[in-house]
Amino acid sequence: MKHVRIAHLPLLFAFFRVCSAQADFAPYFFDNGPYSNNGNMALFSLSEDTPVGTQIYCLNGTDPEGQEVSYGLSFDPGSKEYFRVNPKTGNITLVQKLDREKQDSLDVMVSITDGKSKVVERVTIFVMDTNDEKPEFKNMPAIIDVLETTESGHSIFKAQAVDKDTGSGGSVNYYLLNAQSSLFAIDRHSGVIRIKLEETLDYEKTKTHFVIVIAKDGGGTYNGKEQFLSSSATLTINVLDAQDTPPSFIGTPYFGYVYEVSLPGSEIYTVVARDGDVGNSNPIRYSFEEGDDGVFSINETTGRITLLTQPMFLRRELFNIKVKASEISPEGRLLDYSVTTVVIRVVDLNNNPPTFYGENGTQSTFELTMYEHPPEGEILRGLKITVNDSDQGANAKFNLRLIGPGGMLRVVPQTVLNEAQVTILVEDSAAMDYEKHHFLTYKLLAVEIDTPERFSSTADIIIHLLDTNDNAPKFSSDYYIARIPENSPGGSNVVSVLAIDPDSGPWGDVKYSIYGSGADLFFIQPVTGIIYTQPWAILDAEVRSKYNFYVKAEDSEEKYGLAEVFVTVLDLNDHPPAFNENFLEKTMVIGAPVKIEAVDDDAEIPNNVIEYAIMKAEPDNNIFDIDADTGEINLKSYIKSMAIIQNITKQNDFTWSLVVQARDMGQPSFSTTAVVKIDITEAVKSRFVSYFLGLRKRPGAVFGIFMTAVTFAISLTIFISTLIYWNSVKKSRLKPQGKIRKIIKRP
Repeated sequence: MKHVRIAHLPLLFAFFRVCSAQADFAPYFFDNGPYSNNGNMALFSLSEDTPVGTQIYCLNGTDPEGQEVSYGLSFDPGSKEYFRVNPKTGNITLVQKLDREKQDSLDVMVSITDGKSKVVERVTIFVMDTNDEKPEFKNMPAIIDVLETTESGHSIFKAQAVDKDTGSGGSVNYYLLNAQSSLFAIDRHSGVIRIKLEETLDYEKTKTHFVIVIAKDGGGTYNGKEQFLSSSATLTINVLDAQDTPPSFIGTPYFGYVYEVSLPGSEIYTVVARDGDVGNSNPIRYSFEEGDDGVFSINETTGRITLLTQPMFLRRELFNIKVKASEISPEGRLLDYSVTTVVIRVVDLNNNPPTFYGENGTQSTFELTMYEHPPEGEILRGLKITVNDSDQGANAKFNLRLIGPGGMLRVVPQTVLNEAQVTILVEDSAAMDYEKHHFLTYKLLAVEIDTPERFSSTADIIIHLLDTNDNAPKFSSDYYIARIPENSPGGSNVVSVLAIDPDSGPWGDVKYSIYGSGADLFFIQPVTGIIYTQPWAILDAEVRSKYNFYVKAEDSEEKYGLAEVFVTVLDLNDHPPAFNENFLEKTMVIGAPVKIEAVDDDAEIPNNVIEYAIMKAEPDNNIFDIDADTGEINLKSYIKSMAIIQNITKQNDFTWSLVVQARDMGQPSFSTTAVVKIDITEAVKSRFVSYFLGLRKRPGAVFGIFMTAVTFAISLTIFISTLIYWNSVKKSRLKPQGKIRKIIKRP
């Protein structure tokens, strides 16, 4: 049997090969391994905050025959299509926004086909929650009524909020927000709202409380970030009134007045009380408890207090009456009460104005003599003033104030009841200045405060000020500028200075003096302030043109002021221009100028500005020009050679004598002349030759050069002879025998 089976094996393989060649196997999805993202989306989950357009999955499968496969994706009829697949790549893209709270799983049919066979599989995709829902209140906003007598710690409401999210994002905690909630507390887990321990409600203080309740979830991720969501709602708590508050008086404290003209039955005052339990009020009845002494009566319904007798018979000026307000129930039963005090003052008529008194009775004018600038805060003791209002109470209350130059004096007291000693204090010492005010005039005014008549009276206060030496002399200027011509005779008037001391008497007399390094040539008249030059002073602008020194103004107590004096010595044209020599010799090479120069010793322009001019030229006056500013002498521009000069002058002598004038620009103008001898020559290449050519007309210079050369030649000969002599002596000392032999051989 084994041999038979072995013999038939090749036939069996051939049969299977033929069957395989004719069969078409369906494509299939790869299995989802524990670490694989490929396959058919089985057991796939997706967060609900995944953005639309995100590639969320890739279908992956194959065909056993290696045919190209394509992928498909479909939903149940009527379902929203959340995904789209790329048939070739199998990439699946989210095309609709997910919402787990509306649909937490999606059924999808995924398919794969090779063109002949198609495999469809139904898979479920789970939508994962994110924290995208905030808590929602179920029973709020709400309005509740709570009796004001509800005990502290008692629960009054339970807030309920639901969060559709799962996990921590779906848990809810409760909180209270606003300041009014300080009376209340909430259990963060259950939402139960209670009146806080040791706190009570009071209808009379607050009738309605608005409590904001916050419901906050436990937080979770959304779009990759941690977030907490919350909602708020308002709980309105209406406090219901209870009988727990006594009546309260309105407008306290109470003050009433009885005047001299009041008649029996006159209304003095009306008290008003209200039931403290506003929401459940009861009628009020008024009565006296004590203090009325039978002088007054009160209407039990209206609270009106009236007078029973004539004021002239009243023995007291002040009544403190206790008034009782009782709360009566509809059945006439006393529920509660309150007591207040009504103060009633008996006053006379306001028929007396404030009046000022001096030492001898009523007085309307007060005078005082004092030195200027008293210390600040000092009392003007020479003024003895009393003020009085003989009325009583409010009629005798008045204000005092000073009317006059502001800020110098102050009056105390400023408010008086009945009578006071008036004190006047120094407020601004500097302003009390004799130089500004020889006397000060004030009005002292007393005006009633609370009376309708506002009676008043005044008194004149006159203060005579005495002078003190409180000022130093002050110059009219901080500096004085003076100008005086040079060569002004000694004792000349330079400048007048002025200093003023506003003090009176000898304190205002000023004595002048000068000092400083520049004051030696000047003196000042001590009384007039006129500055003169010293009788022996000689002012010369060429020597010194600026002086400055100080002038001092001093009063009898050595208070002083200073000013500076600047004196400028004005230059006069008192020096003529001067040449170094009155006879000048110059050699002029054709094409090059010669220059002469004069100096003016004046100090300032234009006195020292020099202008040059040729006054005369021999033998010809028309071949030279001179620069008026620099003194440069040139040949006329057309003279280029000696031949031109000879042709113009018809002479063979090229030596000219020019009379040149130097004139200054001062007023009046001074001038000086000099004779300039000019030897004209052609330009030569060697400066040495040019120099010696220029000596032709200078015999003195030639003689000096000759004597110098002769002296140099003689000195050189003597020097050489001396050297030869000393050299011979030296040799004779070193070789005496040789010298002898030479002497012997010489015949």
